[in-house]
Amino acid sequence: MSDLPEGWIETTLGQSINLVGGGTPKTSILEYWNGEIPWLSVVDFNDANRWVLKTEKTITEKGLNHSSTKLLNEGDLIISARGTVGALAQLKEKMAFNQSCYGIRNIEGVSNINFLYYLIKYSLRQIGKNIHGAVFDTITRQTFDNIQISLPPLLEQKAIAKILSSFDEKIELLREQNETLENIAQTIFKEWFVNFNYPDASGEFVDTELGKIPKNWTVGLLGDVAKNISRRFVFEGKDEVVFINTGDVQNGKFLHRNYISSQGLPGQAKKAIEKWDILYSEIRPINKRFARVDFDTKDFVASTKFMIIKNNQSVGYNFLYILLSSAQTLKEFQIIAESRSGTFPQITFEAISKFNFPLPPNDKLIVEFEKIVGSFYKKISENDEHLKILSKVRKTLLPKLMSGEVRVKGFEQ
Repeated sequence: MSDLPEGWIETTLGQSINLVGGGTPKTSILEYWNGEIPWLSVVDFNDANRWVLKTEKTITEKGLNHSSTKLLNEGDLIISARGTVGALAQLKEKMAFNQSCYGIRNIEGVSNINFLYYLIKYSLRQIGKNIHGAVFDTITRQTFDNIQISLPPLLEQKAIAKILSSFDEKIELLREQNETLENIAQTIFKEWFVNFNYPDASGEFVDTELGKIPKNWTVGLLGDVAKNISRRFVFEGKDEVVFINTGDVQNGKFLHRNYISSQGLPGQAKKAIEKWDILYSEIRPINKRFARVDFDTKDFVASTKFMIIKNNQSVGYNFLYILLSSAQTLKEFQIIAESRSGTFPQITFEAISKFNFPLPPNDKLIVEFEKIVGSFYKKISENDEHLKILSKVRKTLLPKLMSGEVRVKGFEQ
């Protein structure tokens, strides 16, 4: 490192942070678990979000006091050190954590915690080159000591963090809006097609194998309203494609888009996808590995572990998507998966084609539903495009601000 901006120093990441180790209360002692203290593992923050808000598991005060786990403060950082190495997040509230992660705190008077979040994101490539372990990749305390950094004065750290945080705040607001719109869409579906509180409902019901459903409604079968498509992807003439594996999608969203050379792909994945498909993993339905495909997909190819489900004219795209993604559907698909023999709980389209649900007597109600909910998903798509732009600008700014190539004017104030 040379030609440092005035006031900046050369140091290491290890000298700029306080590391905190985690642990796991004994799982055999029930009174250590299911308490009021959130307990973090990498599954809780292995996504693109800066903030971690909740955890899958919780522990009790006894579990905290009788194990090596520690309690991190609001604003502290968490980084995964084993397995999925380098996943990073910032805490919205106090949380304990397991031994496969490190907690990170700033050093008073030396580093700012919000700046450290961006500095570590900027340093992840270096961190990846300094992992250890004969069997599993592991970040150790020595890893942080090996990461050379340029550290600005504290006031400039805060100013840099404020600029980058402004992008994250906008990104978080858009994600929250998307989540709200998604929840409203699901609520309308549940009210109309599960609770039968739909416009112009007559209140008359008949008995069926599903229980009581409105008079004149029928019991629909998934295999009658949707089909599983298998399209061969044509690799010829393409230098680069986007390979979507089951781990790249969750709960309707694309978490990652992996651009890789098409040379190595023909033996790995052969399914082409098109706009208005629904990608649905065959493995462990309860893990929510499904996604809407509502964008141009000419250079996308999907793993053969996906079903590619498409609606027919009997139901709308949004109706089918919410039907397939509802908690009750996932639960039933998981039961089907676990009843089948094999290494993993797995479904096929044939196995779920007999899944049944209440179906209105004509398309009027579904058309009205598509009109309302379609506007929500249109707004979600627009927000997603805005999210991409904000993320791209933030990604471009990050190395320039961290290296001092771009300076923050007036940071002294």
